[in-house]
Amino acid sequence: MDDRILTIPNGITLLRALGIPIFLYLYLHSHLAGWSFFVLGCGAATDYLDGKVARALNQVSNLGAKLDPAIDRAYIAATVIALAVRSAIPWWIVLVLLARDLWMALLLFLMNSRTGEVFEVTFLGKAATFNLLYAFPLLLVAGPRGIGDWCGIFGWAFVIWGLCLYVLTGIHYSFIGVQKIRSARG
Repeated sequence: MDDRILTIPNGITLLRALGIPIFLYLYLHSHLAGWSFFVLGCGAATDYLDGKVARALNQVSNLGAKLDPAIDRAYIAATVIALAVRSAIPWWIVLVLLARDLWMALLLFLMNSRTGEVFEVTFLGKAATFNLLYAFPLLLVAGPRGIGDWCGIFGWAFVIWGLCLYVLTGIHYSFIGVQKIRSARG
C-alpha cells in the first residue's frame, strides 16, 4: 500500500461518490425510482470494480483504503435516509445503521490516534456491506405486483441479513479495536 492519490481506482471511487447527490436528487426530488435504482446499481458495481482494478494494477493506496469504505457508508446512509423519508423503511433501521457507524468512527479514531492503525476489512464486513448495498436499491423499486413484489421480497431478505451481519461485524471490529488500544497503552 502506498501514498499515491492519483490512481485509476481512486478516480473510480471519486466517480462513485458523485453518484450520491445524483441519487438523492432523482429519488427525493424527481421521484424517479427506476433511475435512482440505476445510479445505486452503478455505485455498487463500481465498489467492486475499484478494488479489483487496484489489485490488478498494483495501485492499492492508503487514500483508497480509507475513501472506499467511507463512500460505502455514505451510499448506505443516503439510501436509508431517503427510503425512511419516503416511508419505505422504518426509522429504527436508520438509527441502528447510523449508531453502528458512529461507534465505529469513534473507535477507528481512537485506535488510529493511539496505534496508527486502521481496521482491516474482513470478509464478513464486505458481505454485510454487499447485502446492504443491494438491499436498498431493491426496496427502491419494490411494488405490490410482478417484479416489484419480488424486489420487495429479496430487498427485505438482504436488509435482514445485511443488518445482522453489519451489527455482528461491528461487534467483531470493536473487540479488535479495544484490544489494539489496550495493547498500545501497556
